[in-house]
Amino acid sequence: MVGLASSREAGLRRWLRHLYLCASAGSRRFRYAILCFDLVTILFLIATPFVERTAAIEAADVVIGLVLLGELGARIAASRRPAREAVAPASLVDMVAIGSLLAPLAGEGLGFLRIVRTLKLLHSYRMAEMLRQDFAFLRRNEDAVLASVHLGVFLFIMTAVVYETQHGVNPEIRNYADALYFTVTALTTTGFGDITLPGTTGRLISVVIMIAGVTLFLRLAQTLFRPRKVRFACPSCGLKRHDPVAVHCKACGALLNIPDEGSD
Repeated sequence: MVGLASSREAGLRRWLRHLYLCASAGSRRFRYAILCFDLVTILFLIATPFVERTAAIEAADVVIGLVLLGELGARIAASRRPAREAVAPASLVDMVAIGSLLAPLAGEGLGFLRIVRTLKLLHSYRMAEMLRQDFAFLRRNEDAVLASVHLGVFLFIMTAVVYETQHGVNPEIRNYADALYFTVTALTTTGFGDITLPGTTGRLISVVIMIAGVTLFLRLAQTLFRPRKVRFACPSCGLKRHDPVAVHCKACGALLNIPDEGSD
């Protein structure tokens, strides 16, 4: 019986490794399904703070948390080094997010941590190569897409921080819309002054939003307006970014043979 159980466990792990690591059509569909679930979950978590908490929303939180818990367990089991995968940054972020989604089972104390689930999108960056192969738009605009994601994640996390630290004590922050409005005005340094965060803590939060947010915003602007580059490893020096019409590598002068994407 023990040998049969071990054989089944080994077979399950091989199947999971195939789903997570192989390049077959079925594996790609599985990883795309995970990515789509991530995006739907993020949209749900962004939208729910703007509406009244109901039993249905809390039940949806729990269901999503259980699904994510199963996916995390499957990912750890599929790893060749499960112990290392379990303590990897992406896995730790997932654990915090899953715990926050399951918080309704123990009370509302961890409700704020639901926004940490947004960081799960960063975990999907490991799919970048697959997405790059399948979508010409991403190949052409990868840097701008990633910069937009970074800025969006920061925006909604800081909105959650502002709301959780200010609602109930700051009459100007009554809901998530007020917190989002303040975050955007602080990030763009517009500073209309109709909403402010009083006290030392409020000022420090404002400073973080302005410095980090403007940095991310400038990075996005830079990627949008600078000349487009293509990714192609130079066979001589390994430089991976070149002008689309480059014939020779700027670093070493080696002859390049960059594939033409045509009208894609």
